[in-house]
Amino acid sequence: MKNQIRKDKTKRKFVFESENKCIILKSIAKNKNLSDPSRWSANLRLTDLNSKTRKSKLVDRCVLTGRKSKIGKSYKFSRLSFLKLARNGWISGLKKSAW
Repeated sequence: MKNQIRKDKTKRKFVFESENKCIILKSIAKNKNLSDPSRWSANLRLTDLNSKTRKSKLVDRCVLTGRKSKIGKSYKFSRLSFLKLARNGWISGLKKSAW
């Protein structure tokens, strides 16, 4: 699992570094006031970018275990890690409900 976490961190780093470049190229490609060749070249450069730089390729993973299924949106933990942390009292403001 440590290998999965390390891979996820490197993927996120690639996406973060190339995010501005993608935004600029998209805005150039969509701008109708620019000439057609410049818009086409921006579109080509956008498609030639590495697949690691795409935000849609990222997978939500648990911060502790690296699991990719059943991740909570607000805590970024898998349900198993979340239950373990909640039982030990490590998540502040969370307590067991009593009916």
